[in-house]
Amino acid sequence: MESRAALSAESGEALAAVAASVAALAALAGGAASSGADVDSAGAAEPGVDPLRDFADGCLDGLALVARVEAGVAALKVRLAADYVQAAGYLAGPAASAREATTREMAVVAEVAGVLTVSERTAGALLSDALALTGSLPLTLAALQAGSVSWQHARIMVDEAANLDLAGAAGLEAHFLDPAAPDPARGCPAGDLAPGRFRAKARTWRERHHPESIEARHATGVAERRVEFVPDRDGMAWLSARLPADTAAGIWERTTAAARALQGPGESRTLAQLRADVTATWLLTTNPGTGGGTGAGSDAAVPAGNTGGDGMTRAAGVGGAGTGNAGVAGAGGCGGVPSPRAQVLVT
Repeated sequence: MESRAALSAESGEALAAVAASVAALAALAGGAASSGADVDSAGAAEPGVDPLRDFADGCLDGLALVARVEAGVAALKVRLAADYVQAAGYLAGPAASAREATTREMAVVAEVAGVLTVSERTAGALLSDALALTGSLPLTLAALQAGSVSWQHARIMVDEAANLDLAGAAGLEAHFLDPAAPDPARGCPAGDLAPGRFRAKARTWRERHHPESIEARHATGVAERRVEFVPDRDGMAWLSARLPADTAAGIWERTTAAARALQGPGESRTLAQLRADVTATWLLTTNPGTGGGTGAGSDAAVPAGNTGGDGMTRAAGVGGAGTGNAGVAGAGGCGGVPSPRAQVLVT
């Protein structure tokens, strides 16, 4: 028995775009299958034909088409996810209480997670992105559906448009995706930029055009400071901290200075390993106290008192590698590394 699926007009358009991209990919495959016509019956290539070059070019063309297919599939997934959220809301009717509304949201997330075989956290992130793209970022979704930007680019646009009002979000995506905008982005199109480079450009635009002052946004960010622990494979783990930028930069510079001071002919550890060992030693062997400082240039978050002497001697011995003699002699001055001011880091 055939199953019939009813799709919204937008989802139908997204599906048609995916079908067109797949058809182009199939045509490329058909062309590759018939490329043997360039070779004569003796197995030699015709004059002026380079089969290996044609094969390499075909691989690149195929990858480009696959990227367009992936972008189109991502747009289709966004459309379907947003449509499901809307349909589930209509089916359930108005919630009688905030608790009931939360329960329904959790049920929707669980359904999507089950269908996609992903965690509920991943499904929740997808639904959040889908609602943002369909609600306030139509140009981004259209570019994703057309294959001119990747899912990574679309996610970056969602991230940078967060906390912007509708006008701000429209201005952000128009700057990068609308060539007819009053102030379009210069250079290559957004989809041709590496995601990291595009994020930097989008963040710069957001910082310069955000309607709220940097002081107010920074105060909100400071209130959200935290440390996170994420277990990893092979008995390892990630420890990360969200801190004011000047404090984080000061910690990084001081840790780097201490790690460089430990380098020498008898030290086998890399700079990255030394940074990790110095950080672990400082955090596990010092008395951080109450840590009351969170403002610009605060030294409370950096264990400056143990940058030399016994603290650095222990750092040199973490993991049993290296002698660290040069580090013990020169580490005492690393506590004077100044923290950059917030204005330098933000603008």
